[in-house]
Amino acid sequence: MIAVSDRYALEVGSPTPIASERQHAEYLSVLDKLARKENPTREEEKYAEVLVTLIEAYEENHYSIPDASPLEVLRTLMDANALRQKDLVPIFGSESIVSEVLNKKRALNKTHIEKLSKRFRISPAVFF
Repeated sequence: MIAVSDRYALEVGSPTPIASERQHAEYLSVLDKLARKENPTREEEKYAEVLVTLIEAYEENHYSIPDASPLEVLRTLMDANALRQKDLVPIFGSESIVSEVLNKKRALNKTHIEKLSKRFRISPAVFF
């Protein structure tokens, strides 16, 4: 088991494949805490990697969006969360970049995908 501070440790101890919505929410909560930490230890980074792998596997089986382009995924998420173009400026840096992405003039880059996956609490894989 990876040694991780008790404040990040899961109630179940060592992470296991996710089997329920409650467990999924718990893993997301712990991952969020680790992601917000300014200087995580190497052990915490490894722990987060394990959580990401387990979360991605669960989401692939339970929340996958079949045959959707990254832009379709983004538009669906915007609609589901009642977001407008200007609401995505903190993620993309400017309204013009948001506009370019939404109008297929610019592709999502790695930084955009990382920020979007954190914002919507979904696996980055849905944008590929």
